[in-house]
This record gives sequence, C-alpha cells and structure tokens, in this order.
Amino acid sequence: MGFLARITSAGKSSNANSSLATGGHAINKDVVLAPTDVTAINPMNAGTWQTVRTAPINDIPRYFTKEEATALKELAKQCTEGARQSKRAYRSLRKIETADAEVHKHHRNYVRGVADSELTKKRADVATARHLHRQRPEYARLGVGLDNSENRANQRIEELKAKIKAAK
Repeated sequence: MGFLARITSAGKSSNANSSLATGGHAINKDVVLAPTDVTAINPMNAGTWQTVRTAPINDIPRYFTKEEATALKELAKQCTEGARQSKRAYRSLRKIETADAEVHKHHRNYVRGVADSELTKKRADVATARHLHRQRPEYARLGVGLDNSENRANQRIEELKAKIKAAK
C-alpha cells in the first residue's frame, strides 16, 4: 500500500488497523462532549421551565375573610423565611458548582500536561531508536572485523600446528 493510500486510509474497512504511528486516535467527540451528568444544563438539556407558585394567582377581584388574611399572612412569613434559606442554599450550590468546575478544569490541565509529557518522552525514545539504528552498520563492520581477526588467528594457529608436526 502506498504512502498516500496509507494516510488517507484508502482500502481500509475500519479503524482496527489504526495506531498512533499511523495518525490514528481514540477520541470520540460524542464522549468528549457528553454532559458530566444526565441532568446537567446544556443546549441539549435546557432543564425544566417550572417555577415556584405557592399560592394560586388571584385573577379576579374578591374579598378575603379575616381567617384567610391571617392564614395568608402566616404563609407569607413562611415563604419569606423559605426564600431567605433558599437564597443561602442556592448560593452554596453555586459555590459548589464553581468549585467542581475549577477542579475539573485543573484536572484537565493536568491531563494535558501528562499527554504533553508522554509525547515528549516518546519523541526522546524515537530519537534514541533512530540513533541506535544509525549505529548498526558500524557495529556490523566491527563484527565482521572481529570475525576476520578470529579467522586469521585460527588460520595462523593451524599453520603453526602444521609446522610443528612437520618438524617432528
């Protein structure tokens, strides 16, 4: 398969043969863009548009009784206190969300740093591998030289042995 076909993935039926060495990846955009929680507010989940309605809307004028007015006054006190506590609770929930988002952001910064470091390490490994490959021919020459020296030494030893036998 040619270079162009390899980089364009021509003739491949799937990414099964993909690897980092061929420019492949395992980054699924649906996973990357998936919400952190199924109830998280985002453009695909705008949440509900419900509101709080403690008392029904009084859309026509009417007279209230003393008992109704007293009960509404008590309910208004309860709602006012509930609103104050709800304000405190929502403020705390927002702080929690902000802190969670800050942790998430810093964790992703850490992950990017790990990925950058991994790439730096792999570059160093590849540079070392290339350097070692460039040394292979010299090692082969050294090996051939040693083989030749060994052969010459063995040949000389055999010649000396032959002379000694001939001298006897």
